[in-house]
Amino acid sequence: MSKSVPYFSPSCKALIFGIAGQDGSYLAEYLLSKGYEVHGTIRRNSTPEHQESRLHGIEGITTYYADLTDTASISDVLTKVMPDEIYNLAAQSHVRISFDIPQFTAQTNALGVLNILEAYRRICPDAKFYQASSSEMFGNSIDDDGYQRETTPMKPVSPYGCAKVYGYNICCNYRQSYGLKISNGILFNHESPRRGSNFVTNKIIKAAVRIKLGLQKEVELGNIFTYRDWGHSKDYVRAMHLILQQEPGDYVVSTGESHSVYELIRCVEETLYIEIPVVVNEKFKRPHELQYLKGDSSRIRALGWKPEYTFKMLVDQMIHSWMVHYGAIDDKTPYLQTR
Repeated sequence: MSKSVPYFSPSCKALIFGIAGQDGSYLAEYLLSKGYEVHGTIRRNSTPEHQESRLHGIEGITTYYADLTDTASISDVLTKVMPDEIYNLAAQSHVRISFDIPQFTAQTNALGVLNILEAYRRICPDAKFYQASSSEMFGNSIDDDGYQRETTPMKPVSPYGCAKVYGYNICCNYRQSYGLKISNGILFNHESPRRGSNFVTNKIIKAAVRIKLGLQKEVELGNIFTYRDWGHSKDYVRAMHLILQQEPGDYVVSTGESHSVYELIRCVEETLYIEIPVVVNEKFKRPHELQYLKGDSSRIRALGWKPEYTFKMLVDQMIHSWMVHYGAIDDKTPYLQTR
C-alpha cells in the first residue's frame, strides 16, 4: 500500500489539460467541491459553442487556449497558473479513429506528454503531476486469472494504445530521472452522459432512445462481441485526485467487471422495452481488435476508493440523459421511469 501524504491546502491550485472533455469537466466539478482553485486548457474549435459545452453551468474555473503540440502555449499557461497539481487529460481520445490519424495521435498522446513534462520540470517542478494512462496499453495481454493489473505486460494493438504506452513510460522515466511527483492512472473504460456520441456506449444508447421515439430504425456498429470493463467518469475522477495524494506511483482504476457490447445492447433493450436492430458495418471495426479488458484495481481500493455506480446505474443515467435531450421526459423524472 502506498503511504499517504498531506491532503491539500484550501488554496491549492489545479491545472487540468483537457478540461473541456468528459473527465476534465467532472474533475473540475470535483476539485471545486474540495475548495480548489481550478484552471484548465481548451483547444480552439471552429464552432465555439462546442469548445466548452461540457463546462456550461460550472462556475469558478479559468480557461486558457493551449495545445499539447504547441510547446509555447504549454509553457505560457504553466507560468501563468503555477499550479500545485497538474492533470493531463488532453488527448486524441478515440481508439478506432487513431487508425485513421496515427501521426496526429502519436504527436498528441505521446510527444504531447513529453512537451508538458519538459515545461513542468523547468517551470513548476514542485507540483504533482497526473497522467491519464489507459487500459488500451495492455492490448490483448491478460494475466492467468483473467485480469489486467499494474504488472501486466503492455502489448497495445492500436496507434492510440502505442502512444499511451510512450506517455506512460516517459512519465515513469521523468519520475525516476528528475525526482518529480508524477503518477499514472491506468484507467479502464469509463462513460457518462457527457461521453461523445461517437463512442460505442453513447452511440448505442442515443440510437436506442431515438428508436424508442420513432426517430431512427437501426444502429450501425462494428464488433459487438468485444468485452470492456465499464465504469462511470464521476467515480474515476475521484480516483485521479486520490492518486495525487499518495507517493508517486501507478494505479489501475477499474470496476473489476467485464461486459460485452452485446450485453450492453441487451441491457438497453430491456430497460427501454424495445429491440435494437443492429447492422454490422466493417468501417467501425478496428484493423486489430482488442477483445477483452477487465481490471484489478486492488491497489487503489486499498486506499479507500471504490466505484459508486454499477453498470446498470451507468446505463440508466445515460438513457435518462438522452430521453431528456429529446424531450421525452422531464429532467426531474427518476432514471428508472424512462420506460
